[in-house]
This record gives sequence, structure tokens and C-alpha cells, in this order.
Amino acid sequence: MIDVAELRIGTSGWRYPPWRGDFYPRGLVQRRELEYLSSRMNSAEINGSFYSLQRPERYRAWAEQTPDDFVFAVKGGRFITHMKQLRDVETPLANFFASGVLALGRKLGPFLWQLPPRLAFDAERVEGFFELLPRTSHAAAELAHKHDDKLKAEPHTDPKPRRKLRHAVEVRHPSFAGPESLALFRKHGIALVVADTAGKFPFVDEMTCDEFAYVRLHGDEELYVSGYGDKALKQWARKIKGWGRDTYVYFDNDVKVEAPKNAIALAELLA
Repeated sequence: MIDVAELRIGTSGWRYPPWRGDFYPRGLVQRRELEYLSSRMNSAEINGSFYSLQRPERYRAWAEQTPDDFVFAVKGGRFITHMKQLRDVETPLANFFASGVLALGRKLGPFLWQLPPRLAFDAERVEGFFELLPRTSHAAAELAHKHDDKLKAEPHTDPKPRRKLRHAVEVRHPSFAGPESLALFRKHGIALVVADTAGKFPFVDEMTCDEFAYVRLHGDEELYVSGYGDKALKQWARKIKGWGRDTYVYFDNDVKVEAPKNAIALAELLA
């Protein structure tokens, strides 16, 4: 792996029926799929958290099913990003951080916040959101105490072990590529996700955080479908090496079982 940086390569999610009997061995029971995936790669995105608040016991179970050195990225809730569109989100953020994400403990990696295509850059709105994001587990626990009754499960507000928290934002409106937006990301140390979306959404290849980079590969020719060939993977490997910082890479081209195969191939190129 890269000498002075940590490299995490995995898939966005892991529970996909087409993977069964292909990437997952035939006959493998569903409850052991994460265990199997974590034996082949060192990270994965939790994307169920985007659709609904999960429960502490689910996060604990995911942590227990994976090796000690495995890391999860956690996708922030669409209620915050797509429905509220970053407005008045302190309480929804409190619910999210109280829902159990801290139960991942040392396996908790960065948080991913994916913005909808219709959301254009608005400096005041975006900065307000950035200022609410907790930067340590203790700050996340303090925010979690502000949850409301929309949180149905028992809140998990234990900040231990103490750790820094990282945040990455995936944008899909071209206005975020402008200098004012990039300056705001850099000011707050937020990673602007480098997202390959087969040309559907803007490709912004800018490092806005000194500590880490975050990459999402959705398919280079057809969104969520097409795989990455040797040439494309070698280009990504060169790019990642050039950044010289901690990097998280997640393949989201899951339809034809390309994601896990591409993740393993890229990791081998960077080994």
C-alpha cells in the first residue's frame, strides 16, 4: 500500500442478490455475506443509513462480523441531504448521530453526504451545514443528546474510543465546481468527493482536504453498470498515488457484479 497514507478500497454496500453465486460463493448464507466481503477487502460503505435511521444493534453486528482492521464509511441520511436540503438540520443530524453510528467504535471511518442534483451551491446554507458537522466522537455524542422522538431506537451516545471524525460531500450540481465553493470546502477541511458518474454529473477532481481523499466510482461508461478495465484502473491507481494522502475508494457499479471485482483489482494494483 501507499507508504505514508492509509488506503481503503471497497464497495458501496454489500447486500446485492446478483452477487450471490458469482462474487459470493454458491450456498453462502446471507448473514455471512459481510463476513466474506471483509475477507476480500478492507472497507465498505454503509448505505442503508442513507434510506433510514439504523439501530445500534445493527452497527454493533456489522462491527462484530468484520476483522479488527476493517473500516466502514457511513452514508448520511437522505432526510438531511435530499428532503431538508441542508436547511434546519441540527435535530435530524442529532437523530442520525444518536442512531448508533458511534457503536462502530474503531471501525468508524468517514461520513459521506451525497447532495441531490437539484441542490445548487449556496454559500450560507452549505457553510451552516459544515459548521454543524461534529469533528470528534465526543462532539458527535454531544450533538446526539439533542435527538427528538423521531429516533425510535435507544440512542447510542457513547463517544469512546475518542477519535477524530472525517466528512466527505458528493455534489451533483455544476455550481459546486466554482472557486467560492472549493474555498469553503478547504476552509472547513471537508473532502469534496471525486465521483466518476459516466458523465451524468460533473467530475470535480480537486483536493479540498489535506488529511484525506474520497472517491466513488459509479461506472465509467454506464452509470452503476459498467466495469473498469485494466487501463482505467491503472489510471486511477496513478492518480491515487499522486495524492499522497489517506484515500477511501468505493465502487458503486454493482448491477453486473463489477464493484467487488474492481475493488479487489485496484487494491492489487496499489499493493
